[in-house]
Amino acid sequence: MSDNRGPERTLADGVRFPTTVRWLLAKVLGAVFVLWAVATLIFFGIRLIPGDPAEAILGGPGSQASPEALEQVRRDYGLDQPLLVQYFTQMGRLVQGDLGDSYSLRMPVAELLGNQLPGTLLLSALALLVAWLLSLALAGWSTLNGKAAAVVASGLEIAAAAVPHFWLASILILLFSNTLGWLPPVSTNSADGLVLPVLALALPLAGFLGQVMRESMLNAMTSPFALSARARGEGETGVLFRHALRHAALPGIALSGWAFGSLLSGAVVVESIFARPGLGRTLLNAVTLRDIPLVTGVALVSALSYVVVMAASDVAERAADPRLRAA
Repeated sequence: MSDNRGPERTLADGVRFPTTVRWLLAKVLGAVFVLWAVATLIFFGIRLIPGDPAEAILGGPGSQASPEALEQVRRDYGLDQPLLVQYFTQMGRLVQGDLGDSYSLRMPVAELLGNQLPGTLLLSALALLVAWLLSLALAGWSTLNGKAAAVVASGLEIAAAAVPHFWLASILILLFSNTLGWLPPVSTNSADGLVLPVLALALPLAGFLGQVMRESMLNAMTSPFALSARARGEGETGVLFRHALRHAALPGIALSGWAFGSLLSGAVVVESIFARPGLGRTLLNAVTLRDIPLVTGVALVSALSYVVVMAASDVAERAADPRLRAA
């Protein structure tokens, strides 16, 4: 006689957990592992950069700090301890939620991140939205207009996906700021100051997403449900938007977590070029100054944002695809 447990699974010790709880536990454990790995890589990686952290704390190479002052800073910050002792001390602080104070800015890292994070998240979220809209529009246009449109769309997508962020940002500034004078070359708090940074991040991503979704859309337009819709008298546009679009968007939803991570990394370049405050510029300055607590804090926040968006894209994919919910 079969044991019908519905959506539950049995562990080896006999304790049963609903599938949703098991999924959440897996996501939480995965997030903890990612954060530990990032903190560990940053801790050891930044120490490979030439220079003395104690000198960075006292203002960098130009500070001309005395040997006595450097030695005092090493004792105060525990930099005179063995490397493994410093590592476990750092991990203990992070477990308690203590990100420490920035060496270069003399402020709590948590406060700095709280000031810089909203701007980067806004820039990345807008870029992801624009990339989705552009890729869907291009994929839909090429699907409805035959092979010639598909060739043109494919060429545009490949070109956009291959463009580096720094080169595209420079071209956008040259065209829309210096030549046409339509938009400011430096990012401001106004809406027009966001246009160029968002486009610099969104266009390469739109090229990549467009390639994936156009292929999925073409497959959906030849599937049995599309043929059935045509047999009922529905036109190509109706088949596309009422039936095929939902299926074509699934690969894009699955890739949205990765896409958001790529936007966070691209923000380092774009925020520097457009002089926009955010995690990108903060990370670049922190690495240059060997500001270990600030580098660690930015990396952990970026990794946590990536994990959260990956989980959200997983939920959205399950909501859009009944087959995944049934599985």
